Amino acid sequence: MALQIWETLKDAIVAYTGLSPATFFTLLSLLVAAYHVLSGLFGPSDTHQRPRSLEETQPLPPPVQLDEITEEELKQDDGSDHKKPLLMAINTDSITPSSSTLTRSCPYDVFLSFRGVDTRNNFTGHLHSYLVQKGINTFMDDEELRKGEEISSALLKAIEGSKISIVIFSENYASSKWCLDELVQILQCKELKQQLVWPVFYKVDVSDVRYQKGKYGEALAKHEFRHKDNMDKVKRWRTALRDAANLSGWTFFDGHEAKFISKIAEEILAQVAKRSYLDVAKHPVGIESRVQDMLKLLDVGGSDVRMVGIWGIGGIGKTTIAKAVYNLIARKFEGCCFLGNVTADSLPHRGLVRLQNNLLYEILGGRKMKMTDADRGIQVIKERLGSKRVLLVLDDVNELNQLDKLAGGLDWFGRGSRIIITTRDKRLLIAHQVYPIYTAKALDNDEARNLLILNAFKDNRNPYECVQFPVDTAVLYAHGLPLAVNILGSLFCGKSINQWHAALDSYRRFPNSDIQKVLETSYIALEYPLREAFLDIACFLKGKHKEYVMQALESSYLNPIDAIEVLEEKALINTDRSGMIWMHDLLEEMGKEIVRKESPEDAGRRSRLWFHEDVYCVLTENTGSNKVKGIRVELPREDEICLSAKCFKKMKNLQLFINSNAQFTGEVNYLPNHLRFLDWPRFPAQSLPCDFNSRKLVMLSMPDSRISRLGQGLKVF
Repeated sequence: MALQIWETLKDAIVAYTGLSPATFFTLLSLLVAAYHVLSGLFGPSDTHQRPRSLEETQPLPPPVQLDEITEEELKQDDGSDHKKPLLMAINTDSITPSSSTLTRSCPYDVFLSFRGVDTRNNFTGHLHSYLVQKGINTFMDDEELRKGEEISSALLKAIEGSKISIVIFSENYASSKWCLDELVQILQCKELKQQLVWPVFYKVDVSDVRYQKGKYGEALAKHEFRHKDNMDKVKRWRTALRDAANLSGWTFFDGHEAKFISKIAEEILAQVAKRSYLDVAKHPVGIESRVQDMLKLLDVGGSDVRMVGIWGIGGIGKTTIAKAVYNLIARKFEGCCFLGNVTADSLPHRGLVRLQNNLLYEILGGRKMKMTDADRGIQVIKERLGSKRVLLVLDDVNELNQLDKLAGGLDWFGRGSRIIITTRDKRLLIAHQVYPIYTAKALDNDEARNLLILNAFKDNRNPYECVQFPVDTAVLYAHGLPLAVNILGSLFCGKSINQWHAALDSYRRFPNSDIQKVLETSYIALEYPLREAFLDIACFLKGKHKEYVMQALESSYLNPIDAIEVLEEKALINTDRSGMIWMHDLLEEMGKEIVRKESPEDAGRRSRLWFHEDVYCVLTENTGSNKVKGIRVELPREDEICLSAKCFKKMKNLQLFINSNAQFTGEVNYLPNHLRFLDWPRFPAQSLPCDFNSRKLVMLSMPDSRISRLGQGLKVF
């Protein structure tokens, strides 16, 4: 068989070349030898082989990185295309979690660009070891990547995915075209991604690099000879060397090299800490679409200075959105700072001064500021940041004074700056002329279900098991509030189906304390009259028309129009298009729980009564007290309540009484003179008590009643 193949090959060589087989193979051998000789003379000068590839030594991250997408692409992506890898909308048909691009960090903290033959086994090797020991994720390339004519895609991704690039200019750096290609790419990342670039001039003169003299001049002359047909590339290398030499960096000729390395490393450590990504959320469900909404309002890249507010109730995800946006756009600015928990951090003595110091340090770097006066801090911020394009996030602001001291006006910051403010108080944003204002949106049912399952079942998400649990009931309870969904998911993790049901039944009567604490913050910040108005709406008036609510809130100590406006601006209530007043279900429960805690065991000593069993007991057994200010009667079904003759006698401070569906029997011999709102259809008596004084009565409604004459007191009304 082999002999037949050889005879066929000889015949083919003679037929196609006209040469004998011996002559043909001799010429072929000479050509191969000539190729190797020429490659040795004119080929790459740094072709040291390495035993392992980059993938073996430092695994590369997935090829899709957040900072590879442009802002325009982000704006164009509406999240509907599930094939787009960067801002893919959450697929609610699947509960498999994925690492969100909005929370993904850079794969490397530092990229080291260096000439291997000069510094791999001394300066660069020692610097790399020092940084790794300090926990800095440092990329030190493997020259296996340097095969071929162009810089490899793996090396490009490592450069693009690093926060800081350190370029170590040594004697033979410029003789390597791969080093020069790296340098061009690094400087492009500096311009496009605001990557920090620091040069180190290791035993070379800065002017040699800047003007390509000495060894650098010789190297560039050789490159020009080799690349006669591509002089544009050499021109780019020369420009890159000049631009890099003009950057601030370090120079080392002689001395204590270990101390020099330590100094550089400490500077790198400080910068890496400042450029670290913020932790956004364990499961960033639904964040992508909200970030896109914010990007449209921010218009990053515009030359104007803009303040944008994020407004909503506690637990709605304002901070999460702000963090995700910050991670996405921070590197597009000359300086950036995220000040979290502004309200809490400004409360201690000189708290605002400390926040001013932190703001300046984060944006400018260098030593920590030590200002002691907030007014002086204002001037320093204006002077130091007035010509700088910055990104500043002020998270959880609740007083105008905080904005006045930290971001008093658009003229404090350089052109193109963006300031993001999160708050529960819309009035504060309006007063500070913050525009536009983004209203944080609750999760839709699919998003909430997805998030709950991720928290409750973690890695044990068998779809057939999930459907057996009351997931939808829990989602309904959370009513789209991410905080509530996360808390419920964590509490239900590892629990049985019966435990889920038991907990949800309990929460209907006694709300979860962790959720309560967050929501109560907004209530506590209200002044007393507004607290009273909030509790009245939570216990009695949710779902009523605005006019009805205003009449119910009318009193000598409260302007109902202003009260409703303030509660709306603090995201505690909202008015729909038909004029009905609503509030989040969990805020309603929070208000009712505040009232319940006034007297956990004795309903008659609470300020407000709405639960049908408590109302029935107080009205039939005469267990009320002067603590009671309001009663709403709403029974599970239309039923009859036989009033105790003296049921209102002890409730002298009763101001509001609403009957929704109950039938009453018995006599009403007494009504408190503090009543200002009386809505009692089918009133059981033929007249009001003769000693009832109606001076404080604002609204009286008694349709379908047996009443035939007014009492003596109503002549005033």
